[in-house]
Amino acid sequence: MRLLLVEDDNMIGEAVRTGLRQEGFTVDWVREAEAGDVALRTEPYSLVLLDLGLPRKSGLDWLRELRRRGDATPVLVVTARDAVADRIAGLDGGADDYLVKPFDLEELAARVRAVLRRRAGRAEPLLQYGDLTLDPATRQATFNGQPVTLSAREYALLALPMQTFCKLDCKGLCPTCGTDLNAGDCGCLADEDDDRFDVLKRLLG
Repeated sequence: MRLLLVEDDNMIGEAVRTGLRQEGFTVDWVREAEAGDVALRTEPYSLVLLDLGLPRKSGLDWLRELRRRGDATPVLVVTARDAVADRIAGLDGGADDYLVKPFDLEELAARVRAVLRRRAGRAEPLLQYGDLTLDPATRQATFNGQPVTLSAREYALLALPMQTFCKLDCKGLCPTCGTDLNAGDCGCLADEDDDRFDVLKRLLG
């Protein structure tokens, strides 16, 4: 699952990118709002992590621009601005969540998972498809109630199709383009990396 980090502080950006990669996410990091625009136009991101104190254009102004032009990518604000007025402005400006620096990386990862879960229309934190269950918090899988040993690469490959299948089960919509799949195939799922589905095939026998 690919995240976009928009953060101008090198130390914080490196720590966040490293920590979220260890949680199984792919993280692209840019340092200005303008670069964030370019990234969003070239890659479909599951979520944006946004600092408000960016150079040249503030994160809040950029967030409002995203929402005005109809970009519904989930946004988690991560900022040192801790005043209640700033939190209200961020949330009313279109943020899905707001986390004040300094923060614990485990809490950040949990909030990322929570935002993605809400956007997928799921209340249950576990991903489940048939007899296969994946816990994103612990990165553990079970099949028919029995633990399954996965390498770090296999977990990363498995997480995206599980998210995809769970979204399809919940809404019947393509998680990439939003097409109603009850009305016909949009073609997005055919573009998924075959390796991801090979992992599922192995587990499902």
